[in-house]
Amino acid sequence: MKRKILAALLASTMVLSLVGCGGGSSETPAAPAADSGAATEEAAPAADGGAAEEAAPAADAAAGGEETLTVWCWDPAFNLNAMYEAEKVYQKDHPNFKLDVIETPWDDIQTKLSTAAVSGDLSTLPDIFLMQDNAFQKNVIAFPDVCMDLTNSGIDYSQFAAGKTAYSVIDGKNYGVPFDNGAVVACYRTDVLEQAGLTIDDFTDITFDQYIENGKKVLDATGKPLISMQAGECDLIMMMLQSAGASLFNEDGTANIVNNETLKTVMETYKSLKDAGVLTEVNSWDEYVGDFVSGNVAGTINGCWIMASIQTAEDQKGNWAITNMPSLVGASGATNYSNNGGSSWAVTTKCANPDLACDFLAKTFAGSTELYDNILPSGALATWAPAGDSDAYGAPNDFFGGDAVSAKIVDFATKVPSNITGAYYYEARNAVATAITNYINGSDLATELQTAETTVNSYMQQ
Repeated sequence: MKRKILAALLASTMVLSLVGCGGGSSETPAAPAADSGAATEEAAPAADGGAAEEAAPAADAAAGGEETLTVWCWDPAFNLNAMYEAEKVYQKDHPNFKLDVIETPWDDIQTKLSTAAVSGDLSTLPDIFLMQDNAFQKNVIAFPDVCMDLTNSGIDYSQFAAGKTAYSVIDGKNYGVPFDNGAVVACYRTDVLEQAGLTIDDFTDITFDQYIENGKKVLDATGKPLISMQAGECDLIMMMLQSAGASLFNEDGTANIVNNETLKTVMETYKSLKDAGVLTEVNSWDEYVGDFVSGNVAGTINGCWIMASIQTAEDQKGNWAITNMPSLVGASGATNYSNNGGSSWAVTTKCANPDLACDFLAKTFAGSTELYDNILPSGALATWAPAGDSDAYGAPNDFFGGDAVSAKIVDFATKVPSNITGAYYYEARNAVATAITNYINGSDLATELQTAETTVNSYMQQ
């Protein structure tokens, strides 16, 4: 199994559409990460009791020794900025501490990671690096000697959203420190809704059946669909699937497509949205963003990072609001919450001072409201629950009608169901994207799901 995953990973390193949504990576946002989780919620335990106390000796262990850590991550304004701010926070108690942060696009990180692991020479790797959430399963399984097991590192995982934490949990062990928030938000132009006699409350805690009925009212009153999505992609499909805690894989890693009743419901719901005219499809990411910025549609549903694009339309300030996404009708475990996008920090086994690396992460990304307050202006929202209680997160956002959207999104993240990413997540995602396109165009759903599962199985058998 490991050999097959390794072969697939090496063959597709430059092909997989791994996306840094929320972090503005170099990849196209057409295929966001984090459409599903990496493990069941039960498989994402908190670190052993007293985790914070266990980390305390690390600072003493590092004292008097080398206190420099190297870090790889992408996007200067987002991820690199977060690391620099974390450095400042940690330096208050560790004045000799330094970070050597090297800007490295995600696709380059994946290539360097694969090359080092295959060669058996990990000396080229940094102490800490940022990994796409949906890449954790494949990389840890294919390269088990690269990432440090952080389960008993002193990081308190109970304070992170379980759905986010689950991405970096493999065989019950924690390999990542959750970072940016990809909780799904439904965003709407309140002035457009008003023309149809609706408010944001009419879109809060609703089902997709109610969403379609509301969408018809908006379409009749304004001529505008509620949302658009990029044709040939399945962002919304995957968001819907995770909202019910469902996945394209079973716990044993086998494909779960043909007999996946939740997936069938998702596909039928998506087609209903399009048939009703509530959803329209466009050909590119730029068209997708342009639709809601220019007012061609009344809103969008996506990871919370999409709000940065919405706010580029400065003339619309005060005319936007966010709420949770609609829930699936008839799906077991259906909720109004999901995730789309995000990354987590990993510590390499090559790290010369793992105690220092773990203490640094425990005291910053897993322990500092100050850090999250400082990086909030750059759009970096936490999945670390205590951050949501700070004054900065509770501040009103004038663009979104004066709502405390940051605190709301952190709360959404805590309610996202965990699911199973699977080592072949991107292959499965692409197969389902083809299936939904063909289904919309008239093909038989059962046939398309069978083809998708056969395609995924062929990857797994290579």
